[in-house]
Amino acid sequence: MSGTANAMDGGDGATGAWLRRLDQMSATAVLLMAPGMLHAYVLAEICIGLVAVAFLARCALLGDWIWLRTPWVVLAGLWWLWLVFCSLPGVGRGGTASLIQAVVVVRYLVLAAALEHQVLRDAWLRRWLWRVLALCAAYIALQVYLQAFIGHNLFGQARWPSGELTGPFDKPRAGAPISRLFFVALLPPAMSLIGRGSRAGGLAALVLTGSALAAQVLIGQRMPLLLVVMGFVVSAALLAPLRRPATIALLGAAILIAASAVLVPPTFYRLVTKFSAQMETFPTSPYGELAARAVAIAEQHPWTGRGFNGFRTGCAEPRYFHGWTWPANPNDDGGGLAGCNIHPHNHYLQALTDSGFPGLFLFAALVVTWLAVLGRGLSRTPTALRVGLFVALLIQQWPIASTSSAFAIEIGGLSFLLLGFGLAEARSGGIR
Repeated sequence: MSGTANAMDGGDGATGAWLRRLDQMSATAVLLMAPGMLHAYVLAEICIGLVAVAFLARCALLGDWIWLRTPWVVLAGLWWLWLVFCSLPGVGRGGTASLIQAVVVVRYLVLAAALEHQVLRDAWLRRWLWRVLALCAAYIALQVYLQAFIGHNLFGQARWPSGELTGPFDKPRAGAPISRLFFVALLPPAMSLIGRGSRAGGLAALVLTGSALAAQVLIGQRMPLLLVVMGFVVSAALLAPLRRPATIALLGAAILIAASAVLVPPTFYRLVTKFSAQMETFPTSPYGELAARAVAIAEQHPWTGRGFNGFRTGCAEPRYFHGWTWPANPNDDGGGLAGCNIHPHNHYLQALTDSGFPGLFLFAALVVTWLAVLGRGLSRTPTALRVGLFVALLIQQWPIASTSSAFAIEIGGLSFLLLGFGLAEARSGGIR
């Protein structure tokens, strides 16, 4: 925020009292947000709303809107306005529900701006937020290990029938959140242990790194594991002391995957056998059919897409039943109704079907801008936490990936929380 905001933070009178209340409310909400995204979605949504409203109220009280000039905020505003336009009844195809959902996407953008410019301005709150995020990652990992070794998690839930470990959840969704939290939680303690310069510290860092990666392997979800491997490569490239333990941990993960053929056949089947089969027959796999359906929608609505949730509202319409060999093969219906899902499982295809090629271009440009801000200075003076937050964003927005919806609270909300944290760290220069 501006110098005006700083001057008023400790001020007296009614305005100063209101500002302090707003700051206290925002600090509490931001610390409750990540746990809410694990088990209490309503709580998480309330916290996001409180932070966003408190930030806007603070700006109104101070008459300070300079944050709107931040380059990424300007670009995000353009992208959001285009999405809203594409969702208007008569332009989009989803009606009033689509328009309302497009409008409320702004809460995530305001959340990220609030965290960057005000809420996480103080290092003490950023430290506490890191602790909460690290505890969330440890909680998921420990529940995964419980399922692996005693057969069920703390809630009595066993391995999912198709082979995945669900961790603390009632369905196989542990891989995505822990992969986003992985490097944020892992890199600061690992680098601190390595920085001691002792053999014991190096060994402890290796054990920590290896056990975290092993949990990701045991979960048995392919895409999160691939993204974590990519994250290790990027982290090791930026943090030279991490290269040796990261290499050993990755070799250990490869051995664990190979051993799972005997020790845990369902995990080996999902990570190796099924993955290989899907790659060999990708066009006719469920993911290939989703991509073909998204392309068919984009071909018929290149400028505005179908509006927010355009894939979901249009997937079952026969005019989009075009597989990869259509029109040369008129019988290729891309799976027909069986090829439908609630979203295309890729953020960029989602942007394309929601808001056409202009929306896709704006969204991709926004992601590049975020990465540029979070990556500023990391090649010269990388800090563990900033590298972890950069990698979390890279994993979340990697274009060649199967993903959940970009705005689902459990992953989308978590990613915007981590984004705001990363923006705040970049603006402050990082926790020292």
